[in-house]
Amino acid sequence: MNSGFSALDWGVFVTYFFVLALTSYLFSRGEITSSREYFTSAKGMPLLAVALSILATSQSAATFLGVPEFSYAHNFTFVGFYFSALLAVFFIARFFVPKFYAYKVITVYELLQHRYGASAKRQAGIMFLVGRVMASGARLYIGALAISMILFLDISFVHMLLSILILVFGALMYTYFGGVKSVILSDIVQAVTYVGAGVIVLFYLYTSLSHTDILGVLQANHKLTFLDTSLDGKFNLIGLLSGWLLLNIAAFGLDQDMTQRVLSCKNKNEASASLILSIVLTIPIVLLFLAIGALLFVHYQSTDITQSFSGEKITVFMYYILHELPEGIRAIVTVGAIAAALSSTNSVLGAMASVAIEDIYKPYKLQSEPQTSEAYFVKQSKKAVLFFAFILILMAVLSFFWQKYSNLPLISFALGIMAFAYTGLLGVFFSALFTTRGSAKSVPFALAGGFVTVLALQPYTFGISIGFSWQIVIGTFVAFVIMQV
Repeated sequence: MNSGFSALDWGVFVTYFFVLALTSYLFSRGEITSSREYFTSAKGMPLLAVALSILATSQSAATFLGVPEFSYAHNFTFVGFYFSALLAVFFIARFFVPKFYAYKVITVYELLQHRYGASAKRQAGIMFLVGRVMASGARLYIGALAISMILFLDISFVHMLLSILILVFGALMYTYFGGVKSVILSDIVQAVTYVGAGVIVLFYLYTSLSHTDILGVLQANHKLTFLDTSLDGKFNLIGLLSGWLLLNIAAFGLDQDMTQRVLSCKNKNEASASLILSIVLTIPIVLLFLAIGALLFVHYQSTDITQSFSGEKITVFMYYILHELPEGIRAIVTVGAIAAALSSTNSVLGAMASVAIEDIYKPYKLQSEPQTSEAYFVKQSKKAVLFFAFILILMAVLSFFWQKYSNLPLISFALGIMAFAYTGLLGVFFSALFTTRGSAKSVPFALAGGFVTVLALQPYTFGISIGFSWQIVIGTFVAFVIMQV
């Protein structure tokens, strides 16, 4: 294993954080006069900036390190998930975005208020917050795990906590001061950083294999499959057109973490175009990281290497970073992982704060004190960002201890919990947009019904073994039926 960071590595690392501090200052200049401006930038963000921000938000440290693992162990069929996402955003652009702009919403859940009343908006917002805290806290833990391994060469509690704080502090530099405008502009920096890191690693790997028949090895081991037409593959064609499609509709259309960017565009046409462009740009990036995994297979000529660190199972990309990357490049990959983690963390802080303030607190406050000023709500919005930063830290720390001392799959559950929440949201929103059925009373039962259905279909609940995409389909169907009763 490589020793700790060299002087060159630390130089790269410090330079990256200097860039973060400088851009945070530049992007946060200007007075914010309302919570609407804080959360949607007064709907004035350029199309390309929003597209790049959505792209960055959809990636995380888990995907930065995990996508190469898939192609290393399997093939390229994971890219089909993003072609499914492309179909999903066309659907969202056609049916969801026009409604969001017609009602001038700040959060997507306000749409339910126009259909089922204020209670439906609050209930959907609470479902989002519960799921997002667990999911994003677990992702923060995974990002910190990677940073601690590379920076400190261990995963002790102290170094893990320091890594968590590094990521949260970096995210807060943008989110707290500048709101969504600062987050969107910073995401451009993060996207360029982690894509650049991927390109450098791919080039280094490729040149190190210059005397190897790369294509021959990949073809001989069936690594170049892009479309899975089987019935049991994780990303088979049927799954991509059913459960994974529904998951992507929810992720890009009903999750405030993603749609907050869409709501910051000038109009519905630019919002729709930014969504579509974000996926078009994401596909080659996913192929880049799948190619890294494929070259790692050629490099090791096996999938049997011991991928562990201090008893923790790690991805092959992390194994390669820890054992074989030279100084300089190792630091670049480290800041790439940090950039991926930051782009998902800063966005979720703003998203959760927007739901908490706009969907839950602000209506209550205005009802009791109608003359409350916008300056007050801007202050409360910033306090909400700090509050959720603290909550994410707690969830990441909980994930650390749970993973260390328990055999229960908390991390897998937490990472998938948004899918649990998505099924209920899909059923409610489909009912609101495409039927005249449902009521405020049926919304909480539908949200709970979708969640409980997916939970019941997990192998660790009742021992049921069913593909994840089918869990999404069944959970959405149950929630939709409840809305029709």
